[in-house]
Amino acid sequence: MRLIPTSYKTALFVGLFFLANNTQANSVACFNTNMGQFCIELFETQTPITTANFLNYINSDAYTNGIFHRSVPKFVIQGGGFKIVDGTTRKTLAPVNTFAPITNEFNISNTRGTVAMAKLSGNPNSATSQWFVNLADNSLNLDNQNGGFTVFGRIIFDGMNVFDAIEKLPIANLGSSSLTATPTIGTSDSSISTDNLVQINQVEVTDTTGVFSESALTFAVDIGTGEALAVKLLLIGDKPAYVFELDPASVTSLPSNPVNIATFSSGNGQLHIPSVMINASTVVKNVKMQLNDANLFQFTLLSYE
Repeated sequence: MRLIPTSYKTALFVGLFFLANNTQANSVACFNTNMGQFCIELFETQTPITTANFLNYINSDAYTNGIFHRSVPKFVIQGGGFKIVDGTTRKTLAPVNTFAPITNEFNISNTRGTVAMAKLSGNPNSATSQWFVNLADNSLNLDNQNGGFTVFGRIIFDGMNVFDAIEKLPIANLGSSSLTATPTIGTSDSSISTDNLVQINQVEVTDTTGVFSESALTFAVDIGTGEALAVKLLLIGDKPAYVFELDPASVTSLPSNPVNIATFSSGNGQLHIPSVMINASTVVKNVKMQLNDANLFQFTLLSYE
């Protein structure tokens, strides 16, 4: 990913909405588990190969009835490798059927709350189905080994509460070399069944134009030069109206133009966003915002459905 120098960011954004009308956020995958619900915003533009691979596994139901099989406190929680299947007499664990390995796309740092692909040691292009959530800032480690571990999403809304809770669970050795640090619920090593594992019950993918999480609205924009930028508008006030302001440090060049569309009218200064996801179960539509300060790039929320 090429970062735009700070000195150019403000100049580029001056013409942002006046030169273009394409904006996009990424697809959001929400997982229901027996430890709670969490959502991942997928970085489709930055990591198209990895994101397509992840969505292929979701669409094939590879992660439905899956488990989190590895917990390393203060480091990562890992899943995507095993799922619970119904046997003739009882439920058992089985490896996830994998597709061909994918090309490494490392370009985003492994900080807390990011989601990245697991892979084989010494082989950067070996990722298949397994992925992990960074519990801490692991950039010094994971950004600098094995070609860098590809971050393809981030946990949004309050989803990290789920992983912080998983981190505190007892860890069991289930015998297999891949299951030596498996988080378990309410049991000891001698009495573990599939009911004691951290299970994914359902996965649902939502396509949305914008994502509002942790007081920030994120999306991408074509500034009219054929170059797409990822941007973030920060909520800076909510009384008497909701006011958002550009975070200049968020402006980042993207390797390709997004597809999902929002529009800005230079005639009346209104920004129209067809949909914004605001929590795991709510998408608001037809969001309209008014540019009220062109120097600070501040927008006031007018309405939504």
